[in-house]
Amino acid sequence: MNISLIIIILYISMLFVISFFARKRALKGGESYTLAGRQLTTPLVTCSLIGLAIGGASTIGVAEQAYNIGMSAGWYNVAWGFGAIVMGISVAGKYREFNVSTVPELFGKFYDEKGRIICVVCQIIILLIIVSLQYIAGGSILSSLLPGVFTLKTGMIISACVFIGITFIGGMWSAGLCNMFNVPIKYAGIILCTILAVVSTGGFQNIKLHLPQNINYFSPVEGTGIWIILSWFLIMITQVMSMQGPVQLAFAAKDSRTARRGFIIAGLLMIPIGFLCAIIGIAAKTAFPDVSATLALPKMILSLNPVAAGLTLAALWAADVSTACNLLLGASTLFTQDIYKSFVNPKIDSEKLIVMNKIFVVLIGILTFMLALSMSGILKTISIGLSLCTSFTIVFLFTVFIPKLCRKSSAFYTTLASILVLFLWQIMPSFRIFPHVIFMEWLVCLCTFMLISLLDKRTISMDNQNKSIENII
Repeated sequence: MNISLIIIILYISMLFVISFFARKRALKGGESYTLAGRQLTTPLVTCSLIGLAIGGASTIGVAEQAYNIGMSAGWYNVAWGFGAIVMGISVAGKYREFNVSTVPELFGKFYDEKGRIICVVCQIIILLIIVSLQYIAGGSILSSLLPGVFTLKTGMIISACVFIGITFIGGMWSAGLCNMFNVPIKYAGIILCTILAVVSTGGFQNIKLHLPQNINYFSPVEGTGIWIILSWFLIMITQVMSMQGPVQLAFAAKDSRTARRGFIIAGLLMIPIGFLCAIIGIAAKTAFPDVSATLALPKMILSLNPVAAGLTLAALWAADVSTACNLLLGASTLFTQDIYKSFVNPKIDSEKLIVMNKIFVVLIGILTFMLALSMSGILKTISIGLSLCTSFTIVFLFTVFIPKLCRKSSAFYTTLASILVLFLWQIMPSFRIFPHVIFMEWLVCLCTFMLISLLDKRTISMDNQNKSIENII
């Protein structure tokens, strides 16, 4: 039997064993399913955030770009890590002290109802896009690993079944404990693959000799360009502070100190992975100059020792599983808490709420799989989608640090401005006066927020159900 297939079967089996072990904790009621009962320790927060960050975009996507433009693609992961560190230092602890479940719920405590609704819609759109891209990465891994068993589409189907199954069984506990298993595997696999890829292609000097000479593949900046790298940093700082996926981990931490430490440690550990994946992508350009860029990293690994190839591709698939499970749970939490509980059944008890979460996990999983069938360009698609987080980050930072400038309608109009910017950016090339939409998002959203502070006289309340902002800051 194929060694790689055996490894994948064993890996999938272990994930489901862990998930069933986590199931007892997840079904205790209350917030156990979506927030692990707010009992995540520093290692669990750290591994869960790494699992969320180091997924298809940070591995397959980085290698895909490095295959075409070189080492500078690795800055994507550095930006992710830097964003996590900034979050840990500045606001992770503050998020935990708010004691809420979702970003829209937090907005609903201070702003008008339409501000909360538009926040829900945008958060869901962002998460649906990113979860969909994980299916593409997962499918490319399995189809490269076992071309006689999987096509890209059937690989995506298996990936979807595992993503949905793990999340369905144990929720946040399942995702967190699986990440404790996944993260060491993915780091060991990527490091091993980097070393073997360089050795198998004759070392760095030989790689340089066989690369196209019109691109400086080993330049740290040249291929991507400084403005795109800066846009990645701005995007990652923006999204990690306000996207439901990472913020939900801060909500689930045991306390504010745990949240801060988990984010900072995770950020530091993320930084080197991007450049390692970039090196593998560059080596693949030498070994397989004519393959699809998306398949560059899996193809490179497949050429290695069968056991090493199986372990490494399982590790990459682990990265994909980690990201998808966290984001799928985040999307389900938004649907359950901010749509179903808020507008359909406000009096629902905790046991039925868990059932609704599970239902939404399955429905969202199916929807995102269908969406994935029409998507391509992992990094480009994600970076555009994440730019919508700008309005949430701006509103949250002002809410915590300068509440005197916040007005009841600030959240709604700032988020609406963010949507309009992204829409105009996509349909009007003349609107693109900056190298990336994220720069325009920050400019317009900041101006909109300040304008509303002048026009709307309804200040936000300084009190909420749990603790005043004054005490938090």
